[in-house]
Amino acid sequence: MGNPSGDTIPSDATARGCVVSRFHSPATWIEGEAIRQLDEVAARPGMLAVAAFPDLHPGKYGPVGMAALADRLYPQLIGNDIGCGMSLFELDLPLRKLRIDKAAGQLRKLEEIELNDPAGQLEALGMPGDWHAGALGTIGGGNHFCELQAVEDAGGGEALDREHLHLLVHSGSRSLGASLFGDLISTQGSMPEGLELGTEPAVGYLLDHDAAVEWAGLNRLMIAERAAALLRADLRIIANVPHNLVRITDRGVVHYKGAAAVAEGQLAPVAGSRATLSHLVRAREGIANSLGGISHGAGRKYDRKAMHGRAGATRSEREALAGNPWGGVAICDDRNLLVEEAAGAYKDALKVVADLESFDLVDPVATLRPLVTYKSALADARERERGKTRDRATVRRLGHD
Repeated sequence: MGNPSGDTIPSDATARGCVVSRFHSPATWIEGEAIRQLDEVAARPGMLAVAAFPDLHPGKYGPVGMAALADRLYPQLIGNDIGCGMSLFELDLPLRKLRIDKAAGQLRKLEEIELNDPAGQLEALGMPGDWHAGALGTIGGGNHFCELQAVEDAGGGEALDREHLHLLVHSGSRSLGASLFGDLISTQGSMPEGLELGTEPAVGYLLDHDAAVEWAGLNRLMIAERAAALLRADLRIIANVPHNLVRITDRGVVHYKGAAAVAEGQLAPVAGSRATLSHLVRAREGIANSLGGISHGAGRKYDRKAMHGRAGATRSEREALAGNPWGGVAICDDRNLLVEEAAGAYKDALKVVADLESFDLVDPVATLRPLVTYKSALADARERERGKTRDRATVRRLGHD
C-alpha cells in the first residue's frame, strides 16, 4: 500500500511547520499551477496540515481537491458554493424498462416541474420558507449535473441493486452560497490571515455556512425528487456527501475544497465524466491520515478556455460530445458548456480511485455508467436552435471551479 509523501513547509506566522501529504502516485499528472496554489495554502498563517488528492487542479481561491487543517477559518478556500456535494439515489425503476430517448425527453423538463412544498421543507430545517426558495431544485452551472445511471459492476456486493436505475446529483447552495460569501467579502475583504475562531465574523460565518450546507443537501434531494417524478419513480438515498465545507475538530478547522468529507465505512460517489464511468467507494481507516477527505471526482485536466481549442469545433463534433459509448445522451443546450464539460476535460476517474485505494483511503464498491446527463435545457426548440448559433452569457460561472 502507498505511503503519502510528506513535505514540511514552514510558516513564519506560526513558527510551526505545515505537513503537506500527497495521496496520489508519482505517475499521476498534477498541473503545476495547482501545486503552486497548494504550496501557497500550506504557507498561510495557522496552517497545520494539507492533504492533496489525485484530482487536484487549480481553482479561483486555491486548489480544488484538497483538505486543509488550520487553527483558524479561511472562508475563501471554500468559496461561494458552500455545501456543494454529491448525492446518489436508487430509483424503483427497473433498468429493463428504460428507453433512453424517452427518459431524456422527460428529464429535459427537470427544472420546470413544480417542487414539493419548498417552503415547508425549508421551515422543517429551521430556515425561512422563502430563503432563496426560487433556486431550490436547480442544478446551476459549471460541472454540476443530474445523471441517470445504471450499475455497470456491482463488485459482488449488496450496496447497489444492478437491476434498478440510479440518480447521481452534483449541485450546491446556488444563489444562497453566493450571497452569503459575497456579503462576507464585502465586510471582511480577502482575509489573507483568515478569521480567528470565536470572533464575531467567524461565528457569523459558521452559522451561515452550516445553514448553506443543509440547504445544499436539500437542493440535491429536490433535484432528485423532480427527476424521479418525471420518470414516475420513487427513490431512496444511498449517499449524501458534501465536498465544499469546513468542519470544526479537536485539532482545528478542516477545510474541504473539492474533497469529499467522509467517515470510515461511509459510502461516497466519485464522479467520472458524462462519457465515463462513475464510482462508488467506501471510506477506509486510512482517512485518518487524509484529514477525513477523499476525491469527489476525476478532476479537471484542461481548463474551460483550453477546451475550446480541443473539442467541438464543428457541429458534428458537438453532436458527438452529447453521446457516450453506452448510447447515453447529454441534455446540454449551452454550446460552450457542452465543450467545456466534454469527457476529455477530465482526468481518468478509474486512476483516481486506484490512487485512493493504494493509500488505504477507500475500497471500490461499484461502478455506474451514464445514460442521461442533465446539464442545461432551454425552454423550447426555437430557443435551443438560437442557443446553437450564439455565445450565451450563462450563469454557469456560479458553479465552483
